[in-house]
Amino acid sequence: MLPLLKKYPYQNRILWLSLFVLLIELIPWRSFSQDTTRILPNGTDGLTFHVHAADTIFANKKPDLAPNEFEGTYSTFRIGAGFIGDYSAYSYNRVFRQQMDSAGIDLTPIYKTRDFRILASGRFLKTKRYLAWKFAYMYDGDKNVWMVRESGLTIGVPELMGHIFIGRVKEGFSMIKVMNGHSGMTAERQMALDPIPILADGIKYFGYFPKSRLFMNLGAYSDLTSKGQSFSTFEWQFVARLGWMPINDPKNAEVFHIAANIQYGKPVDGKFMIKSRPESNPTPQLINTGQFQADQSTTLGAEVYYSNKRFTIGSEIMQHSFYSKQSENHRFAGGNVVVSYFFTGAQRHYSTVGNIYGFVPVKSSVFKGGLGDIEGVLHISTFDLNDGSIQGGQMTRITPMVNWYLNKSLRLEFIYGYGILKRYNLTGNVQFFETRLQISML
Repeated sequence: MLPLLKKYPYQNRILWLSLFVLLIELIPWRSFSQDTTRILPNGTDGLTFHVHAADTIFANKKPDLAPNEFEGTYSTFRIGAGFIGDYSAYSYNRVFRQQMDSAGIDLTPIYKTRDFRILASGRFLKTKRYLAWKFAYMYDGDKNVWMVRESGLTIGVPELMGHIFIGRVKEGFSMIKVMNGHSGMTAERQMALDPIPILADGIKYFGYFPKSRLFMNLGAYSDLTSKGQSFSTFEWQFVARLGWMPINDPKNAEVFHIAANIQYGKPVDGKFMIKSRPESNPTPQLINTGQFQADQSTTLGAEVYYSNKRFTIGSEIMQHSFYSKQSENHRFAGGNVVVSYFFTGAQRHYSTVGNIYGFVPVKSSVFKGGLGDIEGVLHISTFDLNDGSIQGGQMTRITPMVNWYLNKSLRLEFIYGYGILKRYNLTGNVQFFETRLQISML
């Protein structure tokens, strides 16, 4: 044990802190009744459990459980699954073809399974404090591997107006990177978010203070249990997301959300590489820094979102800075603007548990004679990987798209993208013609 503590000082501090917090939270130092807030988080990415109609949250009477949720002696049990499949075709000019030849990339029409995931979760019934568990397993169509997704314990901390998650979790940087991948407005997250790992192992606090309308996510993570996995690009990292809601009016479906993000970490083995797909999962990475030296890194970001009934507009910008004692320092920046409008009158749900947008509550299913819900989206984004000796290219994409929610579990996307690639001292243009099938029974 002592050699491990010496070899991994930061990782073990985080690990011991996690265990300490878990111990403190589980010991009944004071007699708290169970957290009876209106929203009970199933992890941190927007999934929730039902609040039962007449309980103390979990009365011993048979509760009104979701169709995929069951009640045992000590815990409820929910099962879920999700699937995303993409088809992409391309049209591009002669200059873009030259760029692809230089990169060794051949773009041809392709179908690809983005991911298939299964989920098990539940709430413990005998604890005085809100305590929930979660396990998720996913097939990653990009890497052709199965991997553990967000898995761990959610602990209610009403004293701090929030919850603590211990386990494998999304870091907490950026609303879009925290949200469940099945609930986003766009098909893929903006390119500038790619250097932020999709998952990390450690401890995360997320809370909201209604009187001041302030919220925060605070996380500390280590690669002690994840080193070697594709998402594990940092030996350790600390993340903070701090925000304010000048407007939070659920009754009139109006939200104004402002937040700042920071991530500070140590890249694995003192090296880092940024490569990014043009917001198209079947498409190869078109911009790429190659591997470079980096002893420390800091990412700063800002986000702003406004929703008023069926209309939403938002933007996120960020700068990734990498520092090396023996080589150059580097900075890479990017950002986006997204606009969404529901033609059918639906409203995108916003949750103050995690301070993120959730799933669209479709009320008029096409399988019951309705139209479902139809959303128009315009997304504009850019990411520049040119700095000093690194000339990884800059990609800008303009994406109008239509999301058709046939019911609460089935979604079709019809996507057009116009891309501008600046690389190899050339500027090429490419058009994307894409469709997506998404099944979400989470």
